[in-house]
Amino acid sequence: MKVKICGVTRLEDALFAEQAGVDALGFIFVPHSKRRVSAEQVAEICDALGPFISRVGVFQNATLEHIREVAEEAKLDTIQLHGDEDEVFAKALGRSFKIIKAISFSAKLELKALKAFPADAILLDGIKPGSGETFDWSEAAFLQALPHLILAGGLNPANVEAGIASLKPYAVDAASGVEISPGIKDPDKVLDFIHKAKASEI
Repeated sequence: MKVKICGVTRLEDALFAEQAGVDALGFIFVPHSKRRVSAEQVAEICDALGPFISRVGVFQNATLEHIREVAEEAKLDTIQLHGDEDEVFAKALGRSFKIIKAISFSAKLELKALKAFPADAILLDGIKPGSGETFDWSEAAFLQALPHLILAGGLNPANVEAGIASLKPYAVDAASGVEISPGIKDPDKVLDFIHKAKASEI
């Protein structure tokens, strides 16, 4: 089971998560986010990380030029698209980066369209992204057919095992569920989340 900790803003949190066994760290470049970071901040963090941690930049309706500029300065290897970005946009970025396309859960999502989207993974978020609220995982069972499904949306140490058992995702992603306050991670929660997720191998 792969684990991503998102909304990282501090070097000490990134290094702790790395030691705890995280696979990917997410850095948010969305202007209105409480967890927003600068490319300079993230570059400092990424310089301190080992080579086997994926560095994910989260963007929402940004321009290709802006994403490329930030990604180069911040030393990102993966781009997470959290807005209305279409297939053409994703393909253009996909020539240089791994792509994660984030979607809010809806029973009306079309599996065929999601499979066809030019992304390396689909991140399934809650109905209200960033709220820390989960959704009814049983209603999303049809999305298990996605080859690289990342489950997000209100995950925390208390519910991650149930989420994995329900949807059998490729990876899980937590932000607010492992925090003391926005952008400040709780080491105990991070460690607990990672250990429980890793122990829930399918």
